[in-house]
Amino acid sequence: MANSIYKINKGINKPIEFRGLKAQYIGYLAGGLVALMILFAVLYISGIPVMFCLPFILILGTLLFMMVYRYSHKYGQYGLLKKAAKRSLPAYIRFRSQKLFTNLIHQKEHGK
Repeated sequence: MANSIYKINKGINKPIEFRGLKAQYIGYLAGGLVALMILFAVLYISGIPVMFCLPFILILGTLLFMMVYRYSHKYGQYGLLKKAAKRSLPAYIRFRSQKLFTNLIHQKEHGK
């Protein structure tokens, strides 16, 4: 019985990928496309001619695709989230003494 009837999923722990887009970028593209459809509807309902609305939306859609694909290739699965998290960190934190760190070391040594 060398052959098994069970198939092994070799895609475990790999990011979801669709035509080169990785992970959350698929959601960003979908959200952007929905926003463009809503923008087109608003422009059309407000009375702007279709001959202006359509090229405008097509240009914005092209820019959306280019930017999302660029970010997906540049930052990868978690890179953009890491960049946003790094931006939210303070530039520096001042400590006037080292007691905070030495107390942490002593607590770790004593098992607290």
